[in-house]
Amino acid sequence: MAKKGGPKTSDGNVVVASNRRARRDYDILDTYECGLVLTGSEVKSLREANVQLVDGFARVERNEMWLFNVTISPWLHSSAHSGHLPERKRKLLMHRSEINRIRARVDQERLSLIPLQIYFKDGRAKIEIALGKGRKMYDKRNAIAKRESDLEAQRAMRRYSR
Repeated sequence: MAKKGGPKTSDGNVVVASNRRARRDYDILDTYECGLVLTGSEVKSLREANVQLVDGFARVERNEMWLFNVTISPWLHSSAHSGHLPERKRKLLMHRSEINRIRARVDQERLSLIPLQIYFKDGRAKIEIALGKGRKMYDKRNAIAKRESDLEAQRAMRRYSR
């Protein structure tokens, strides 16, 4: 079962896994919620949070959205013939108009599709993917410096208001 006390999305759904490195390595421009086509043992592994999103990415192929390099470990209690391949490509469920819009932006602006988090919504596995532009090393340093200066300013404001 997914953790009941874990982090939640803005809608109150429990997050199974999140990709923290994506927000560090990419400037996130837009986010989309997609459904996932999964097998039974994959769903059971997701409920136990046996998933890694770090190297994952999505791609549009033949008017369909596919998720690559997301590792869902085999369920502990599944047999060899009824299990699943940990790193198979998985189909994402989106409306055709959304897929066409995303494909146009990816082609024109040279963006990447990165998975941000997987969660369960009304008993169905959902994934949040984002259109992102890769950051250079100096951009990462600037973002870290800005975040630290903002935190320091907030601390100073709190100290002053006491």
